[in-house]
Amino acid sequence: MNFQKAFTLLLVGTSIFYGCKAEKKPNVVFVFADQWRAQDSGYAGNTQVLTPGLDQLAKEALVFENAISNIPVCAPARASLMTGKYPLSHGVFYNDKPLASDEYCVAEVFKDNGYQTGYIGKWHINGHAHGMTNTEGRLLPVSADRRQGFDYWKVHECTHNYNNSVYFDENDVKHKWDGYDAIAQTEDAIQYIKNHQEGPFALFLSWGPPHAPYETAPQKYRDLYNDMDIQLRPNVPDSLAGQTKEWLKGYYAHITALDDCIERLQSEIRKMGLEENTIFVFTSDHGDMLNSHAQTKKQKPWDESIKVPFVLKYPAKLKGGVQITKPFSYPDIMPTLLGLCNLPIPESVEGLDYTAFLSGKEDLEVDGALITCPVPFHQWSYKRGGREFRGIRTERYTYAKDLDGPWLLFDNEKDPYQLANLCNKAEYTELQADLEVKLQKMLVERKDQFLAGAEYMEAWGYEWDGSDSIQIEKK
Repeated sequence: MNFQKAFTLLLVGTSIFYGCKAEKKPNVVFVFADQWRAQDSGYAGNTQVLTPGLDQLAKEALVFENAISNIPVCAPARASLMTGKYPLSHGVFYNDKPLASDEYCVAEVFKDNGYQTGYIGKWHINGHAHGMTNTEGRLLPVSADRRQGFDYWKVHECTHNYNNSVYFDENDVKHKWDGYDAIAQTEDAIQYIKNHQEGPFALFLSWGPPHAPYETAPQKYRDLYNDMDIQLRPNVPDSLAGQTKEWLKGYYAHITALDDCIERLQSEIRKMGLEENTIFVFTSDHGDMLNSHAQTKKQKPWDESIKVPFVLKYPAKLKGGVQITKPFSYPDIMPTLLGLCNLPIPESVEGLDYTAFLSGKEDLEVDGALITCPVPFHQWSYKRGGREFRGIRTERYTYAKDLDGPWLLFDNEKDPYQLANLCNKAEYTELQADLEVKLQKMLVERKDQFLAGAEYMEAWGYEWDGSDSIQIEKK
């Protein structure tokens, strides 16, 4: 048992010894999609994508308008969710790398404080052994010692074959989801909640869509968009308009399918009488460029990549229909969830607890969210234009630098589509200098020296040939 876990158990035991009678602990239902960017929902201003369930949830919840994925790519975001740490601390700054089993993770804290814990869907922080390809590694079950505190378990490491999707249970027995996996996973989550109504429980539901392939949502959802004249963001080049419209039809179809799942979850939680004392969160691990700025996928510092939806509903303690504009990022999720549940936050956590701020009890000083790419890889490899960067996303500005110096500066209030790069322009010298100071402060706090990617790969014992074929294990 590590020190953090022992200290947590000591606190729990002490409260029991002195006869402290705590109020009923809230349940937690944490739902997150893969590659759903913040811009694409009705409540966020997209009038074409159909998201009535999420729009209603937003009216009843706190909406974080500047929720940021610090390294906007799957495994790093998920490892930060589990640990409350930044990627260069937990070591998963590259996909298909293993999160260390001895990290004290969010489910372990819940479990040590009397919660039942469950995880359904995509995991993607198991990694795999030396010599094994990513494809091979993603087909393996996650062993019991690698589940980071989750007991109920219906998980696949990573798949995007949403209509032929398998999972492994607690005993490593392989099963197949019936039909479109997100819908089947949602039904399983509802059954889990029904079986644990006495609580408290912490359930994490991780969907694979709307990540590509974009064209594989159930037909009834694709039919909603087949004949729609899709309107593009102004930062999509005209030369890519046709391709982007076809992608968005499929992307939106996935989103609307997931929106129905959100609506169903909310309805069932309400029917069970659990709504008042349940913390319900919806978010995504990162966004999707979808040809904005002629870029695809993620890992990049533009808003389409780094901004994610984050909606938090907790009727017992937090007033709904509120917009939170302070930047909020992945390492902040664990301490905030634990704070809202009045549970101890491990000293290993690097993120901020927003509980007192959300409750209106105190202000919170936040310069911005740190955005990083320690090592560009795969879809954004060096040969595809990838570059290491460090940056800051404030309420208003985006500033990023690469290894050669300042790279991007956007005024997101005046230029919401980030069309005008203000970097190194004389009239913005003072603003850029101020953002540089804020960024350097963050890097010092994170002990981030902003080195070349190869140095981080070597430091963590990851084998690397500098190409797209990086595999491998933590030594």
